[in-house]
Amino acid sequence: MFRHRASGVIAISMLAVALGSCGGGGGGGLGGGTPPIGGSGYVRGRFDASTLFEARCAAPRTGTDPTSGRPWPDQLGTALDEKNWLRSWTHELYLWYREAPDLDPAGYAVLDYFDALKTSAVTASGQPKDRFHFTIPTDEWLDLSQSGASASYGAQWAVLSSTPPRDVRVAYIEPGASSPAAMAGLARGARVFAIDGIDVVNTNVQADIDRLNDAMSPLAAGESHSFTVQDAGSSSQRTVSMTSANVTSTPVQNVRTIATASGPVGYLLFNDHIATSEAGLVDAITTLRDAGVVDLVLDVRYNGGGFLDIASELAFMIAGSARTNGRTFELLQFNDQHPTRDPVTGETLAPIPFHSTAEGFSVVAGTPLPTLGLGRVYVLTGAGTCSASESIMNSLRGIDVEVIQVGSTTCGKPYGFYPTDNCGTTYFSIQFRGVNAKQFGDYPDGFSPANTAGTMGVSVPGCSVADDFAHALGDPAEGRLAAALNYRATGGQCGVPPSGVAAKAGAAGEAGAAAGALPLGEPRVPKSPWLENRILRR
Repeated sequence: MFRHRASGVIAISMLAVALGSCGGGGGGGLGGGTPPIGGSGYVRGRFDASTLFEARCAAPRTGTDPTSGRPWPDQLGTALDEKNWLRSWTHELYLWYREAPDLDPAGYAVLDYFDALKTSAVTASGQPKDRFHFTIPTDEWLDLSQSGASASYGAQWAVLSSTPPRDVRVAYIEPGASSPAAMAGLARGARVFAIDGIDVVNTNVQADIDRLNDAMSPLAAGESHSFTVQDAGSSSQRTVSMTSANVTSTPVQNVRTIATASGPVGYLLFNDHIATSEAGLVDAITTLRDAGVVDLVLDVRYNGGGFLDIASELAFMIAGSARTNGRTFELLQFNDQHPTRDPVTGETLAPIPFHSTAEGFSVVAGTPLPTLGLGRVYVLTGAGTCSASESIMNSLRGIDVEVIQVGSTTCGKPYGFYPTDNCGTTYFSIQFRGVNAKQFGDYPDGFSPANTAGTMGVSVPGCSVADDFAHALGDPAEGRLAAALNYRATGGQCGVPPSGVAAKAGAAGEAGAAAGALPLGEPRVPKSPWLENRILRR
């Protein structure tokens, strides 16, 4: 669960999430509004309305909500009030409320109680059904969601191996003078060998590992650490010092056209569905439209999601008005207590359209969006391609735009939520699933390129290709982009991935290469959980 610092980057053994459950699922309907009585007030199967406990806080906030300018609604209450609110709110809105344990709040800390209020079921592949239950302090959430600003070095880490000998690299950097990593000359593919003299590759001392994780995921601006790195293509190491800063994300990068025999192909790297990405995407699509691109390669291998409305806008900009007019981008389905009405907004459930005008995140609301009018899109994916990014793929498939997937299986999250603040903590608990125009939304194990070996999610035409850290993102020689261009040029052939592609060693890797489908040593790219989700605004 994310509370303050992002998930640990490295570990002695492969990171795992322990999901447990106490007791069975809750039952019964909402209570008649009578406040709880005696002790914790817990009565199994009885759920009073969450509004009875809302904003009753052990430590009420003062001041105003910066997004509305209105005073915070907090009143003096208790930690028990906060836990009773969580219990009732979960019963009312959690998508799998029948599978959530009905637990006496006594004896739990508030955030630990929230941790426990989720299903313990697993998917067909054995993954936890709910891997997406988390909290963020509200002030941090407001900074992250609106500006993309957070304390960091401006480097996104990729963990190719979290066990000794570890392999931690730079996946990409945020550009500009505000990015310490950019100022230090770091770039994609640089490998980290030591931090503050601690051996990243081999240490098995837990205290050292804790220090490494803390150094790689700074809590605030002003934390200084030394990093010993080896740049991609170099045979020597160097040490750089970086001080964390409040770095503003550049979610849309590397927009370019690639000349081919059949016309220019557009490429753009899209890393996060945050508010500022709206303007970046509008600028990118305008540039590619004016360049006359005949195809698009959309690189979302590290894009875990964010605002769903931005996904709708991008899907519209790819497909154009003729293909999307009057069609469903996504229809939300809440739990069975709310079959016809959105329980958060109170509105009658209706399909989310493909947005043809800006929603006002960072472009003036109502501004017409540029379009490419394409009937096909190549999507570069990884294990970190999640939620709102998967919605782009699913929605376009729903209106028969040809989606060709190159990379690896996506994370598998057809679910989302409304972030909900209570007493200074913003809670994220799964509240809905989304289906496309064909009523399809069943991909809890993700989307997989058609030639993926072994366990796979929903099959999509395309090629299984491992991540390539020897080339820059957007370089036509980079493994996944090269495979997409080759697939396009050959009429659907995957072939053998180019050199520089990371793959598992040994006979299995050699056999996979011969078949054009390498088994993937897919990196883990730790991000804030809110950037790995499908989020709606109220």
